[in-house]
Formats: sequence, C-alpha cells, structure tokens
Amino acid sequence: MGLFITFEGGEGSGKSFQARKLTKRLQELALPVVLTYEPGGTPLGNKIRLWLKRVDKFEVSPLTELMLFDASRAQLVNQVIKPNLEMGKIVICDRYTDSTLAYQGYGRGLNLEMISTINNAATLGLIPDLTVLLDIAVEAGLARKKNRKQDRFEREALAFHQRVREGYLKLAAEEPQRWLVVDTSQSKEETAGAIWHRVTQVFSQRGAPIT
Repeated sequence: MGLFITFEGGEGSGKSFQARKLTKRLQELALPVVLTYEPGGTPLGNKIRLWLKRVDKFEVSPLTELMLFDASRAQLVNQVIKPNLEMGKIVICDRYTDSTLAYQGYGRGLNLEMISTINNAATLGLIPDLTVLLDIAVEAGLARKKNRKQDRFEREALAFHQRVREGYLKLAAEEPQRWLVVDTSQSKEETAGAIWHRVTQVFSQRGAPIT
C-alpha cells in the first residue's frame, strides 16, 4: 500500500526531526518506508539545493528560485517518490509543493495559480495523502537557529517569515482533510504523539490498521 506523507513548516519548526522520528517508528514496525527531502534527494537535486540555499555571490530572482525548486522536485518525483509508491512503500518527504506555495507564493509574492501549474507539471499531479504542518511562532522558530550558520531563507526579514507562516495556515485551512496542523511549542514527544495518532487514522481508513 503506497502512502505519501509530507512535512511542512517554517524555519526552526522541527519538521526534519519529526520526519525522521516518524520514519524510525514505521521502520520499527517492519513497514517499508523511504525518507527523502526537498530540495534535493537525488544527485541533481542536491546540486540545486546548494545553489538555492548556500550561494551568496549572486542574486536569485523569485521566478528563477521557483523554477529551480521544481526542477529538483521533478527529478525527485521521477527517480525516488513515484517508483517507491508504485512498489507499495510509504514515502515521507521533508518539504514538497506546499513549501513552494508558502515561500515563493506568499513569501515572495509570485502568482499562486502559476506556481500551482508549475508544481503540477513537475509532480505529474502527485498529491500527498497526508501533509503535516509543524506550526510555530516565527520569532521562536528563528531563535532555535540563531547559533548556527544561516542559509538564504533563514536570513530573510521577519516579515517574509510571517507571510510564509500565514500562507501555510491558509493552505491548511483550505484542505483540512489532507493537512494536520501541530503546534510545536509543545514538547517533541507531544508533537510526535499527535502526528502518530493521525498517521494511524490514515492507515485505519485504508483498511490496514497499525498500533
């Protein structure tokens, strides 16, 4: 049974930690699970990731940023996500199309319909079965990263990150059946528990209950 779960959230939300934690818990149940991430997850995608997150020597326009993200995404879907889903595996992805809507759409101000069209082309219309949004106040999330080297996005103005967070919450409100919004100001254990509860519900709805 192929199942596609994505994790979304602003900077410092803890999504990568929770994606790994869920992957480990599913592995402990001997379920076939693959963890990947965006941008990246393939040799080509990892090169693009460096350009997008680390390059400081030249400016990257919002439209170029969008195209690079979706180039990486198209490769990831073709090479990793789609083949594993077709083999009946659970695929967990740290960021996916909703990141582009939140960051390049709400954050950068690009047209949302245009982004959706390009996202759809890059993914061949592949939509997650469940999207987990780890929500945290912008100031609190950025504070978690203040003692490490920041990438291009983490260095953006506070207003940018506020727009990204508001965008995520709007997207979640539009599709409540697909999204799970979790307040990550609570403990990591409580956050993981809320995620696990929803994941078990999804399995039960598919006729394959897990505990």
